[in-house]
Amino acid sequence: MKKAMWAISLFSFIITAAVVQFMPDSVPMHYDIAGKIDRWGSKYENFIFPVLILLMSLFWHLFILHFEKRAESASADKEHAEALSNVKVMKITGVSMAAMFTVMQSLILYGSYVEANTGAAYASIDIGKAACILSGVILIVLGNFMPKTKKNRVVGVRVSWSLHNDTTWMKSNRFGGAAMITAGLMTIITTIFTPSGIAVVMLLVYILTASAATLVYTHKIYKKELEK
Repeated sequence: MKKAMWAISLFSFIITAAVVQFMPDSVPMHYDIAGKIDRWGSKYENFIFPVLILLMSLFWHLFILHFEKRAESASADKEHAEALSNVKVMKITGVSMAAMFTVMQSLILYGSYVEANTGAAYASIDIGKAACILSGVILIVLGNFMPKTKKNRVVGVRVSWSLHNDTTWMKSNRFGGAAMITAGLMTIITTIFTPSGIAVVMLLVYILTASAATLVYTHKIYKKELEK
């Protein structure tokens, strides 16, 4: 999985290096809310996003290594199993995010290439809609794996209430996963039928609502555990 994450991340850099060879020196770099191009810049600015993708993969790689070492040094079977479970979820998260951002970079490159070579005044691809749909897909993927995490301070619902014991962790992340999947589905549906500006706002609303609902539920479970 780590190799796949790095392969995908490097692909975004390689494809950028290939495409910029066929671009004019100046390409669209920013758009207003209506999709009108409001800033042109150097074609080499397209390398900024691939570098960020590589840095993000490095971030996940270091966390994965940390939990792999924790699994190796674990003295108890439960601690070993928990660390390995979290390693698996982190690998899936890293690969999913690398894939999402690489697709985004490919769409950005295509749009810039077409617009620069045709002298377009408006975006040829609605990047806002594409980003929202991809975000919805990521929310669904991560929501499916959240309930499989074991108690830790890196992934999952990580508040003091959920970290109280194994029961609060399991129930909090099961609810949080369902809330995240719902937010992802609603984001995709909303994006299909609304302009990108509204879709972005609703994406934030869905995420905030899912987070708030999860916190309320987690506190409720925590209080029940204290009563026991």
